Amino acid sequence: MSEGAANRDVRAAVFRPDDGRLADAVELLASLGADPVADPMLAVEPTGATPRTDADYAVITSTTGAALVSEAGWDPGDATLCAIGATTADSLREAGYAVDVVPAEYSSSGLVAALSDRVDGARVEVARSDHGSAVLLDGLEAAGAYVHETVLYELVRPEGAGESAELAAAGALDAALFTSSLTVEHFLEAAAARGIRGAAVAGLQDAVVGAIGEPTAGTAADAGIAVDVVPEEADFDVLAAAVVEAAAPTYHE
Repeated sequence: MSEGAANRDVRAAVFRPDDGRLADAVELLASLGADPVADPMLAVEPTGATPRTDADYAVITSTTGAALVSEAGWDPGDATLCAIGATTADSLREAGYAVDVVPAEYSSSGLVAALSDRVDGARVEVARSDHGSAVLLDGLEAAGAYVHETVLYELVRPEGAGESAELAAAGALDAALFTSSLTVEHFLEAAAARGIRGAAVAGLQDAVVGAIGEPTAGTAADAGIAVDVVPEEADFDVLAAAVVEAAAPTYHE
């Protein structure tokens, strides 16, 4: 094995839901030369609810939400359709929806900024998970909107999650990629269920920890987890490349 290949051997934990996103993440990490540890910390449980159809603005916040409204045959009517993030927008467009607004900053605060001068007196429908940030609802209401939230799905911790916590506690994890505050919380819950929360957090001090955005990084920091990488763009591919590079810099002859 070349020295370059050895330098790229990074055991990296990834926590994405096992709904296609986890397989894609594992494939990407392997292509970057890492040794992926697939440990999904989120499972989607649809509620069966559908968004209202009489809003002036309709907001979809995730690719999961896009898939669920499409499967339900939801029709936004004359609403201005808003998506948080390019991947969510792409999912909606692939399902046949015309997306009108995608904020430059892929976050709740970014969408509030994009809509704040447009929604005074408007009805805004927000369709998302049961763990959506209050920033979005509060910000739109502060801008004068009449906001209604529909919970499309619940996010739960899968039974058996926690292999990555075991590895971290044993000092055998080189990197961890947190993609939401909830993945941080569920990682800690899984570690606590195994009686190793303190050891797992301590073990992460010797790993490169990546967070997909500042809210996720803040949740980790509040729990005593030092975050090393927060990419400017809230995109998993960017996060993965940055974390693997930080954990094992590319070898140059």
